[in-house]
Amino acid sequence: MFNEEHQLTPLRWAMVGGGRGSEIGHAHRAAAQRDGLFQLVAGAFDLDAERGRDFGSRLGVDAQRCYPDYASMLRAEAVRDDGIQAVSIATPNSTHFAIGLAALKAGLHVICEKPVTFTVAEAQQLKAEAQSRGLVFGVMYGYSGYPMLHQARAMVQSGELGDIRLVNMQFAHGFHSQPVEQTSSGAKWRTSPAVSGPTYVLGDLGTHTFHLGQFITGLKVERLLCHRQSFVATRAPLEDNAQVLLQYQSGAVGSLWASAVNAGSMHQQKIRIVGEKASLEWWDEYPNQLRHEVQNQPVRILERGMGYLATDDPGVACNRIGGGHAEGFFESWANLYHRYALAMHGAAGGLWYPDIDDGIEGVRLLECCVASADNDGAWVAF
Repeated sequence: MFNEEHQLTPLRWAMVGGGRGSEIGHAHRAAAQRDGLFQLVAGAFDLDAERGRDFGSRLGVDAQRCYPDYASMLRAEAVRDDGIQAVSIATPNSTHFAIGLAALKAGLHVICEKPVTFTVAEAQQLKAEAQSRGLVFGVMYGYSGYPMLHQARAMVQSGELGDIRLVNMQFAHGFHSQPVEQTSSGAKWRTSPAVSGPTYVLGDLGTHTFHLGQFITGLKVERLLCHRQSFVATRAPLEDNAQVLLQYQSGAVGSLWASAVNAGSMHQQKIRIVGEKASLEWWDEYPNQLRHEVQNQPVRILERGMGYLATDDPGVACNRIGGGHAEGFFESWANLYHRYALAMHGAAGGLWYPDIDDGIEGVRLLECCVASADNDGAWVAF
């Protein structure tokens, strides 16, 4: 369980983006400050400098450290004795690479929204820069902080499922089943190729559950096939629905459904792992439970916070309240920010968190899906 055992000096932290009206910006701040391991001291919160200054001031940030843009923030903070040590990037996709590279060159640890870049080559450049400077580069796959997903990974690693045969993944909500981008600024940039990149739902949703599949199973993709559709025609060439078939190097197979037009659905982010002996299923609307199915036995529902779990795994044991109480999205994010802080403080090996390699795999998924879909659903080597 996370507690006050880590008496670490809070990291001086800044945000780019995440200003007024940003749901994801609030998630970053709530997570980063949950355990007192980050202190928000600066930011370039908004494209509108005055609005950003007002917003930051209301958060308690010195108005002089609420900057009009990220470049001026990096320059000013670099000459301060109490300058920032880490920055989170909560801006639209098209800006991630430039901001991330500039932050690394300024000697800062980075936590970035996904997809981390438009291309694999750009993501690999960020990795090389971070490695050369000994800096942490985290990629915010925020769902991977849920303890029951770590339980699933522990069970796969221990062999309880046997050889993995199938990995079925989906993230399919219905909130964009109509052209909501006509009135929603968040939906508007997500459906604009210049800002969102070469994909919409695959990058916005599909990379989340794909990352969970990689994290839980450890399987490596060999090739994939993708079909994508723009059911709201004005979104073309970006998809609002996509189906992907995956072949893994081990011989296992998988499927991924990403959709924003699953009318009537709240979230429907699910992952099902099928082995030769048993299966596991997790649904993010019920994140404290893991469904465990063994052939010829009754279904078991494993509950977070219980002693029968793999409690020697730090990811399983990172409960913030006892079993039976509901933990959710903000706790998952806080678990990841806790890990980022430990890594930035130089924690020894064995500390898992979603890093630039996970970001690269997510971008590679998108590149391959576009190549396959644009070639009439041909198989593409991963």
